Amino acid sequence: MTGNFNQIIADTKPVLVDFFAEWCGPCKMMVPTLQEVARTTGNAARVIKIDVDKNPALAAKYQIQGVPTLILFKAGKILWRQSGVVPKNVIMQQLQPHLTA
Repeated sequence: MTGNFNQIIADTKPVLVDFFAEWCGPCKMMVPTLQEVARTTGNAARVIKIDVDKNPALAAKYQIQGVPTLILFKAGKILWRQSGVVPKNVIMQQLQPHLTA
C-alpha cells in the first residue's frame, strides 16, 4: 500500500486521508461527514480511508496516535492534520484554499 499511497498523496489535487479503525465508534461517525466532503469537492479533491490495523507501517510513518485522524496532503506535503471527530465546516475551511476549479 505504501507505494500506491505515496503516488496518491503526491497529486497536485488536495488529498484528505482518514486514518481509521473498524472498531472505532468516532471513526464511524465521520463516514457521513467525509462522504459529504467528497460530494461537495467533487473532482477538485480526493478523500481516501486508511485502516490503521491493516496498514501499521503507514500509521507509524505518520505517527497516528489516535483514530480518527485526518491529514490533508497536497503534492506530498502535509497541509493540516486533526485527530478526533471533525465537523464538515472545519474540514472545508482547511480544504477551500487548496481547491482549484
